[in-house]
Amino acid sequence: MKLTIIGCSGSFPGPESPASCYLLTAQYQGRTWRVVVDLGNGALGKLQQHLALEDIDAVCLSHLHPDHYMDLCGLHVAIRWRPGGWPGKHVPVYGPSTTDQRIASAYGMDPNPGMHPDFDFQTWRPRQAETIGPFTITPVPVRHPIEEAYALRIDIAAEASADAREHTLTYSGDTDACDGLIEAARDADVFLCEAAFEDGRDDHIEGVHLNGHRAGVMARSAGVGRLLLTHIPVWTSQRVLLAKAREEYAGDLAVAVAGVTYEIGATTTHHQGETKQ
Repeated sequence: MKLTIIGCSGSFPGPESPASCYLLTAQYQGRTWRVVVDLGNGALGKLQQHLALEDIDAVCLSHLHPDHYMDLCGLHVAIRWRPGGWPGKHVPVYGPSTTDQRIASAYGMDPNPGMHPDFDFQTWRPRQAETIGPFTITPVPVRHPIEEAYALRIDIAAEASADAREHTLTYSGDTDACDGLIEAARDADVFLCEAAFEDGRDDHIEGVHLNGHRAGVMARSAGVGRLLLTHIPVWTSQRVLLAKAREEYAGDLAVAVAGVTYEIGATTTHHQGETKQ
């Protein structure tokens, strides 16, 4: 399975990256499966460098802040107005219970029918797994100031891995430290974990985001194989985050970079530079 970082800028698009968006691809049962995890503002354009939009098998949303879901508006336009019509079925969108209403409101639409003609909206049920091709995705509630926020534990079928073994990628979504995050990340091969707050500067803020130290503690407590820090705003120092995470976590550690592709289930590789510690 491949993880491609489409966007990793925290809270809003930065000069070198869109907001949160990650592409999972895997060969399984004779074809390529493509799942988009979060679709934040600015991500839809970069995503098209890696796939044709009609090849998306599903969109999975961690929560409903704009930097994680707002480019559903653009995908709606692509589906509704594609010359010759959109091929195949509606695109499945997995997310919190009010996803259909929020995205309709964002576009100024009556929620009935809203975007239901374009998307097949599916509601996450906490700790209830959903299977999309080779991916089994389990949403686990985490700590963030919005009604529904989830970390996503993504288990990959052995048949989709180069070494014929099951593997796990956990995506934190947005969260502060909590037991749910450790649960979701337990023994994951790769932990794609937000670290939006800078250690020493934002320590007075509780219940919103992780910093480097707390991300390191979560990774160590969960026993993950690799920690990738993501969702880092333009005003937050990656070097500080790495140094503080390293104090708590001794495993493979790096900062996610837009455009990098990682192989999960084989030797981890990347296509361009990443900041490591």
